[in-house]
Amino acid sequence: MSVSLHDNTAWAAATPVLSVLMPFLRDDPSELLRMLDREAQIVEGRAELIILDDGTADPALTARLTALIDGLSLPARLITLGANEGRSKGRNRLAEAARGGFLLFLDSDMRPDHPRFLSDWVDLAEKDNPAVAFGGFSLLQAPGDARFAVHRQMAARSDCIPADQRALQPEKYVFTSNLLVRRDVFDAESFDAGFSGWGWEDVEWAMRVSRRFAVTHIDNPATHMGLDTVEALAAKYEQSAPNFARVAARHPDFVAAYPSYRVAKKLKAVPGLRLIRPLFKQAARIGLLPPAVRGLSLRLYRAALYAEAI
Repeated sequence: MSVSLHDNTAWAAATPVLSVLMPFLRDDPSELLRMLDREAQIVEGRAELIILDDGTADPALTARLTALIDGLSLPARLITLGANEGRSKGRNRLAEAARGGFLLFLDSDMRPDHPRFLSDWVDLAEKDNPAVAFGGFSLLQAPGDARFAVHRQMAARSDCIPADQRALQPEKYVFTSNLLVRRDVFDAESFDAGFSGWGWEDVEWAMRVSRRFAVTHIDNPATHMGLDTVEALAAKYEQSAPNFARVAARHPDFVAAYPSYRVAKKLKAVPGLRLIRPLFKQAARIGLLPPAVRGLSLRLYRAALYAEAI
């Protein structure tokens, strides 16, 4: 596989405390890079940016990003892959390129919710030395289009919750969208490259890590801008079913407490589930239904997929 590197002038001499690791595929991370760079003076060389293009194969985008990176004050490196290698391998590659003692995994479609987002992460790393910390995410800046209403409702209900609630099941609410990891922890437990497609690789990683290290939760949120339509969410759930089965087989003690698993186990006993399952997806598509009802239908569709996988 071809791999190309591009560093800005600030890269060579930097001695960062924290490495921001940002993978993307067919997205443009430019706005996030600009927002982070606004904190360059505050963090004073304690943070670097490493961006991984995981096989987008768009020379025009690469050229725009190269020019943008050259103008950043923060040390920055762009890694461009000739072919996609997947979410887990890509994040492991980013970690190998990092020079900081702490890794901040940040999805390219995130937007910091306040102007000290990056500096708060650097300060936390220096003062508290956490093994793992998740900052949470919000929908404050997310698009309000009607086509995203179901995903917005589902995310607000299940994902965008404060740190004290997330801390009750610390491994469950760990996503690579806004995740700080101390380097020795990642060296001990990297992402499982056996996962393919979308879903569960970050939660499975957190399950392994939480058996050996403390997983903490703080409120340093960023907005998840990448809301999906019902069709896109359903496609992701279809990809995630084998991954869920992999997690359930490895960590039955954790998974047994998850509503998605409990519902899947009940649906598994329903006669003719394979015939019923498409009806859940169909109901989620009906725009006249309230988003909460459509979201429930989509969750049942996911649980039915998982019932066949476990």
